[in-house]
Amino acid sequence: MTDWIGRTFTSDAGWNHLESLVDVGNRMAGSEGEREALELTRDALAEAGARGAHVDEFDIQGWARGSSEIRAGGDGPDAAAETFDAAHQCIALPRSPDASATGELVDVGHGLPEEFEEADLDGKVVRVSSTVPDDYDRFIHRREKYYYAVEAGAAAFVFENHVEGCLPPTGSVGTAEAPVGDIPAVGVSREAGARLTRRFEGESVTVTTDCDVHDARSGNVHAKLGPDTDEELLVTSHVDAHDIAEGAMDNGAGTATVVELAHALAEREDELDTRVRFVCFGAEEVGLVGSNHEADRADRDAIRAVVNVDSNVHGRTLTLDAHGFDELEAAAERVADRFDHPVATSGDLVPHSDHWSFVKHGVPGYMVAAESDTRGRGWGHTHADTLEKLEVRTLREQAILLTDLVVDLAGAETTVARRETDGIATELEANDQAAGMKVTGDWPYEG
Repeated sequence: MTDWIGRTFTSDAGWNHLESLVDVGNRMAGSEGEREALELTRDALAEAGARGAHVDEFDIQGWARGSSEIRAGGDGPDAAAETFDAAHQCIALPRSPDASATGELVDVGHGLPEEFEEADLDGKVVRVSSTVPDDYDRFIHRREKYYYAVEAGAAAFVFENHVEGCLPPTGSVGTAEAPVGDIPAVGVSREAGARLTRRFEGESVTVTTDCDVHDARSGNVHAKLGPDTDEELLVTSHVDAHDIAEGAMDNGAGTATVVELAHALAEREDELDTRVRFVCFGAEEVGLVGSNHEADRADRDAIRAVVNVDSNVHGRTLTLDAHGFDELEAAAERVADRFDHPVATSGDLVPHSDHWSFVKHGVPGYMVAAESDTRGRGWGHTHADTLEKLEVRTLREQAILLTDLVVDLAGAETTVARRETDGIATELEANDQAAGMKVTGDWPYEG
């Protein structure tokens, strides 16, 4: 039966939910907007026919963005002071402390480990790019660069977007053990960063962040379809987004796709041999808090696989990182062959997004995103992550492919072997990913 394909390709359920999410406004972890978005998602899953839809709440470290600025120059009699404080120039990074720091501005280029090692950064204000060179063998996450700066004794951290358009980037700092970072941190636009470095490199600058640090609550949305089996398949996304934008791509799109999947899977429920549990996480953008909460409380041995959808609709071709689980790559390729539709697969380990809370324990899991011709987030984590950059056609196409993938994985004949955590740790070491995870406090293994 293929009637479900036509209904999914003409469905407005996912797109309508995406519009509802972006219209909430601020979906920052722990905010009233995040709570509203969680409840909207709960209700959307229930409307799709999923059972037991509810929100599981938990405590988090709350953080709200105030003003921020970089003040430079004006020390000499003829020196002109300049302040970078406009919304298109400079914003505080989430979980930056409420603080001010002054030091000599030092440009550390792309913020590669070797660039940090070569620089004297004690008491300095560190400026780094949000990207890495095209020929560098791995992407270096913002938090890794931040904690290299902290370890070097820097006074403040300036994270410059490599994407043009007056778009200062956001993104959290902090660790699970110390959710609020050690030094003030700001994101600056490509244009403001270039002007700041050109005019004031080597001079004293002051970075000030005005932030409200408080106790807060977040939550995860749960619902289920299929038989009441001991084993289950998780279909996940994250509902929260950064406060500066609509969060359409990251990750309204992923959650909208999960809602569309729920509608399609409800039609195909009699084909499911294994229970499918939908979990739409809160507090992803501040350290995978929601998914770690769920991974700690769940029976991980009962999870056949995790299909985590995060930032997918901005490109038509799905990318499925399978983290070395050969059976997951094979399932994705079967779906691509059945539909004669391109799907990009990779076995690389991606220690970011909510799948990682499970994969690090050896649970099979995908990171589902979309193919891009640029390195990094593009419009993501900026004011420009807005709805009009996405297309309903793409959401529908991807929902069809992912629905069939979930049915395949839920089949009685499908088995996906777990990985030993020692092997995952060894691969991370071999890929030069371990050192960065250790400096950010994200290394889950001994040694």
